[in-house]
This record gives sequence, structure tokens and C-alpha cells, in this order.
Amino acid sequence: MKIFEEFLAGIDHPDHRERTQEVLQWVSNNYPHLEPVIKWNEPMFTDHGTFIIGFSVSKKHLAVSPENAGITHCEEDIKRAGYDYTKGIVRIPWNKPVDFSLMEKMIEFNVLDKADYTKFWR
Repeated sequence: MKIFEEFLAGIDHPDHRERTQEVLQWVSNNYPHLEPVIKWNEPMFTDHGTFIIGFSVSKKHLAVSPENAGITHCEEDIKRAGYDYTKGIVRIPWNKPVDFSLMEKMIEFNVLDKADYTKFWR
């Protein structure tokens, strides 16, 4: 998690920083084989050099990016969780709980789907 310290320190709102740290730590603890990296000034996790999931923060939400394929695969679960989403991101409002089972589903889909993938992005 040391790699994310500077990113986390740049989050002004203490509750947003704490939530983001919680999510990043959860991914790190539950998927120790994923490599934590900072690319394009955002925290991400990769597997054998390919993108698995990334995060960014805004005033209203924590954005989770599992690529479009991950969103499409989990679309019904995203709707059930009550999160807004687009082609590239799932928005978790700061005032809603994180659905870690959804996060798990997105990560595991990408890990399996990209097992033999050799590029960073799909």
C-alpha cells in the first residue's frame, strides 16, 4: 500500500480518503497476486502486466474502472447495488456503502477473462 500513499494524501476530504484507502486495502488483501501500480495518476491493480481494475475520486463519488467488459459482465449487479455507471466507470457515491461482493465479481471476471491477455488494455 506504500505505493498509494501519495495518491491518498492528495485526497482532501478525510472521509473520502479513508473510504478510498479501505477499498484499496481490501483489493490488496483479497488479491495479493495483483500488482498495485499508479498510472495516469490513478491507483490500479494489474495481473501479469494487464489492467484489472482502477480507481479515481471525485467530489461526489469513488469511481471504479473494470473496463467496459467488466461493466457489461456485471451490469445487473451494478444496477442492483444502486450505482450509476457509464461505459468506462462505476460510480460509488460517498454516502453509499461499497458493495464488496460486486467488486469481487468485477475483479475475478477480469482476472479470468484476461488470463492469457498480453496487452495492458482490452
